[in-house]
Amino acid sequence: MKRWTAAAAVLSWAAVASAAAPAPLTTLKAIHALSNPEASHLLPVAFEATVTYFRAYEKTLFVQDGDVAIYVMATTGAHLAPGDRILIRGTTQPSFRPYVLSSDIVLLRHGSRPAPEPASFDRLIRSELDCRYVSVRARVRTADLVRSSDVASISLETISDGGPIDATIDSNDSAALAGLVDADVEVTGAASGRFDGKMQQTGILLHVTSLADVKVLHRAGADPWSIPLTPLGQILTAYHVHDLTQRVRVHGTITYYQPGSMLVLQDGSRSLWIHTQTPAPLRIGNEADAIGFPAVQNGFLTLTGGEIQERPEYEPAIPQKETPELLATSKHIFDLVSIEATVVAAVREATQDVYVLASEGQLFSAIYRHPSAVGEAPAVTPPTKEIPLGSKVQVTGICILSESNPFVGRVPFDILMRNLDDIAVIARPSPLNVLNLSIAVGALLLTILAVGAWGWTLKSKVARQTAALAARVEAEAALERRLAQLEQRRSRILEDINGARPLAEIIEEIADLESFRLHGAPCWCEIAGGARLGMHPVDTSRLRVVHMDIPSRTGGVLGVFSAGFDPDEPAAQDEQEALSMGTKLAALAIETRRLYADLHHRSEFDQLTDIHNRFSLEKYVASLIEESRETAGVFGLIYIDLDQFKQVNDVYGHRVGDLYLQNAAERMKRQLRSADMLARLGGDEFAAVLPLVGNRAQAEEIAHRLERSFDAPFIVSGYTLRGSASVGVALYPEDGATKDSLLSAADAAMYVTKHTRKLEPGLAAQEDSALETGDRAG
Repeated sequence: MKRWTAAAAVLSWAAVASAAAPAPLTTLKAIHALSNPEASHLLPVAFEATVTYFRAYEKTLFVQDGDVAIYVMATTGAHLAPGDRILIRGTTQPSFRPYVLSSDIVLLRHGSRPAPEPASFDRLIRSELDCRYVSVRARVRTADLVRSSDVASISLETISDGGPIDATIDSNDSAALAGLVDADVEVTGAASGRFDGKMQQTGILLHVTSLADVKVLHRAGADPWSIPLTPLGQILTAYHVHDLTQRVRVHGTITYYQPGSMLVLQDGSRSLWIHTQTPAPLRIGNEADAIGFPAVQNGFLTLTGGEIQERPEYEPAIPQKETPELLATSKHIFDLVSIEATVVAAVREATQDVYVLASEGQLFSAIYRHPSAVGEAPAVTPPTKEIPLGSKVQVTGICILSESNPFVGRVPFDILMRNLDDIAVIARPSPLNVLNLSIAVGALLLTILAVGAWGWTLKSKVARQTAALAARVEAEAALERRLAQLEQRRSRILEDINGARPLAEIIEEIADLESFRLHGAPCWCEIAGGARLGMHPVDTSRLRVVHMDIPSRTGGVLGVFSAGFDPDEPAAQDEQEALSMGTKLAALAIETRRLYADLHHRSEFDQLTDIHNRFSLEKYVASLIEESRETAGVFGLIYIDLDQFKQVNDVYGHRVGDLYLQNAAERMKRQLRSADMLARLGGDEFAAVLPLVGNRAQAEEIAHRLERSFDAPFIVSGYTLRGSASVGVALYPEDGATKDSLLSAADAAMYVTKHTRKLEPGLAAQEDSALETGDRAG
């Protein structure tokens, strides 16, 4: 055994040290012994192992050899089953533990799975059995049919003696779920974990091949749907936890602190959110030790029951300058980061200041939480930091996200600032570039403040006429509460207008706000050419209905805002003002959303053919290159040039030329698949991106279809035009590893095709006459 270990160590060292031609690792045990820094060298492997789990549509493969196992990202079209003995070739990759990215998988023979290892929660949570084929005994808490990668599967949440264990089962048999809840079961599958964006383990997950691997040991004593009802306010009477979690001690630099609530420690690339009740005046930037109990809350690693011991060393963490795209991948959970953005809106709420920011097309918030009172010292809230809308700022703070799972794609994030100095203006807005939206929001704020001041003055005058001091105080308090509610709801609506909330929900919220302002009178909005939203009465004939048009800045009407009143009550003065407020808010919401939608479409689509433009195509190709580099994938690019297009403009005019381009684009779109992208690069040049091709033959087959789509003549404005196109095919990464080189390769291939066609006499004559023989149809 010692001799084998020494040989494996020499082999591993040689593979890393020899950059020219490292020898492949040939045993799973040697691969399993690698560290992440060693695996990051992409060492070649060629080893045999037995399949314990395979999910083809997600490329998830677990294999085992003896008492060692590993995860493989399987790039294979083979149908593998548990027990199959296979030969895997590929390269090592770093992650939570090293894994293998396969380049080739060969089925050697069919066999049987290894005997499952009985596993406890403690061994699984410590990753002692990572990727091993195991069996666990637990009680089922939930059993549901879910969808992963748009494929149905069964998800089990169970509780074992040590803690919760989840399982995903490759079955869509919903009938099998009956009777599983509260049953004692034995589940057999490949052990892995749940992870956050930093690949830190946040739970246990078993990958189970079929329902045959779930053995019911004891059914539930009673049907869960037959147990007695519990009042909603008394559900905690059934709560019982026997928690043996051990206390841990951690060390790091304080990057955020809210006395009596929470603290963040950062050590290198790792950061931890710690719940603590300590009110001690801790200094951000000092090193500190913390003790507490590890927990997972909403998928995030945290420390609860924290106690903090500050150290005198002052080593402040340096914020990492990041982009919105990287922060949205959840790879910087709770890290101290810095980002540049543009101020869209600023709101002071009861407990915090919120700055709504935009960067690279993504909205997020920078939040400063007001200090709370600690001990006998009163809380002192600093004045709001006024920053002009449209200013470019540098924001520093803790990155917080709504989702920790790195496999769900981009997730919303916000920045938690430590103080108001964490947001600094680096460029003020130019008067020549102030958006009309900012002007409209400012005017709206002034109008609402004026209405609020008028209401307060009117109420004060009425209050002074009352004889009872107690009644006057109560009336003023009620007014203040009402105005505060109106201001808070109005601020939330303005924030939603500049956020991602659906327009229909915002309009309904505006109608509800104006109903509140009018003391419960039903209010609704009918959008021109759209839906009716709000609280519309069934029978309006019994009401006195007041309508007000929603004006557009261009002079048109965006819709109608209406309110219904008791016909026996005289018209109140605030009716028109409330409706005016509603129409202005509704106009701002509708025009803002339409402006954003129009600008986005114009930036990515060709205005003549309504297909993608060069900017959109280049952005898509860049993202495909990044994705293909991570997955070792391939994709195709076709460059298309319409032959003799200049003759169409010269002979028939530019209007016929434009119609010909539109018809040609429509024909080419019909030859592509739903995942493919067609874009106009300019003039008579087009390109098609093929993300789902595996080789050059598949790309050339689609290119041939594009060429053949020009066989039938075009009928344009009464003219019959016979057109053709020259195409060139390029394949990533074979013909180019960058966006520009790939486009150049496809362009060069297209010119080779065009030149070759001209050298063939028959084809050259056909091409020269293709667009010159247009006839007047009909």
